[in-house]
Amino acid sequence: MLSIYSWNVNGIRAVVKKETFQSFMAEHQPDILCLQETKAEQGQAILELPDYLEYWNSSQTKKGYSGTAIFTKTEPLAVVNDIPDDIAKASGLLADGYGDANKEGRVIAAEYDDFFVVTCYTPNAKDGLARIDLRQKWDAAMTTYCADLQKKKPVIYCGDMNVAHTEDDLANPKPNIGKKGFSNEERSGFDTWLAAGFIDTLRLFKTGNGNYTWWSHFANARARNVGWRIDYFLVSEALKSQVQDAAIHADVLGSDHCPISVILDA
Repeated sequence: MLSIYSWNVNGIRAVVKKETFQSFMAEHQPDILCLQETKAEQGQAILELPDYLEYWNSSQTKKGYSGTAIFTKTEPLAVVNDIPDDIAKASGLLADGYGDANKEGRVIAAEYDDFFVVTCYTPNAKDGLARIDLRQKWDAAMTTYCADLQKKKPVIYCGDMNVAHTEDDLANPKPNIGKKGFSNEERSGFDTWLAAGFIDTLRLFKTGNGNYTWWSHFANARARNVGWRIDYFLVSEALKSQVQDAAIHADVLGSDHCPISVILDA
């Protein structure tokens, strides 16, 4: 079996300082771990992980912002950071008033013998959907990128997608319709992944609401499980039969997000 985890740590240095990262690694021992919102460069967090190779993509434009990483027990054949320029340009993905999202360390693709693992920290659409144009172009570029990779071998895509896909994916859907994270534009972007042949792994095992991965710091939201599912594992249709489990690890603290995982037949 192969275990792959994804976690928006909301600052790797903070979860290491709290020692929640170390306890998580000791308990779960993922074969591959994908992180988002690391807010650091390699070496800024003191990690003792002798069984893992580390691959980092840190923001080129703002220090301590965004960022992704992959920790893996098996050396990849190749690792590529960011959305390839040709795909970004074809999708119209350019810098906006907030900056160049493709230079913020948001994407890592690792190629293995039988599949690609792609982790991504999707840009937030911002209050009032101020960044929705950029967001739509980002979604188009990422879907195109992974669909192209999928032509070579199956893809396992994971990360903070910053969208609740359906009303079952957030505790209070009605008042959030049309707002960031639950706009028609963002939800349609998720639909494009499904149309491209990707499977939402959690929904192979769980239906209905209550399965959340992010909670506000306000109003005791996490303890009350008033949250959103905005972190996902999507896999190519070709891998569907190999997915043995998909889980949300809400008991793991340290971030406003919790880890998620998939188990595949090796």
